[in-house]
Amino acid sequence: MKIFFPNEYLESIFKINYENLRKKGIKGLIFDIDNTLVPYYIKEPTKEIVTLFKDLVKKGFNIVLVSNNSKQRVVLFNKGLKFQTFHRAKKPRRINLKKAIEHMQLQNNQVALIGDQIFTDILGGNRTGIYTILVKPVSVRDEPITKIKRGVEKLVIKLYLKHFEHEK
Repeated sequence: MKIFFPNEYLESIFKINYENLRKKGIKGLIFDIDNTLVPYYIKEPTKEIVTLFKDLVKKGFNIVLVSNNSKQRVVLFNKGLKFQTFHRAKKPRRINLKKAIEHMQLQNNQVALIGDQIFTDILGGNRTGIYTILVKPVSVRDEPITKIKRGVEKLVIKLYLKHFEHEK
């Protein structure tokens, strides 16, 4: 079961302690887009996201966007950000996560992946050997295939919370 457990589980990308990540040696951040940063039907990043990303870059973080969505969706979202992107990433497959890490010229232990789905983002990140952070979806609206997975994800989150509560 631990392959499905993130290293951290937080409310949103704005609740992540990026300074603590730096102290852990994290220099690269891989962000999922849909329902991690914005709902899947929102085409561009919010001002808050743009501000956060500018701040993270100033602090020395390298940022890459990795999405299972289409090239059109990812390119449009990234238009004003201008980060390296990987679309149709096929997470939890590792190939595009590895490409993102190579692009940043970092080692696996220097990279964190931030996403909202256990069976794509967290499983893919854990299989790749990078630090994983699960955030709650920014919208209750999901694409149909994702809705199906959310019920099982709730069970995994329950086990995760029970596991870490038990460890304390």
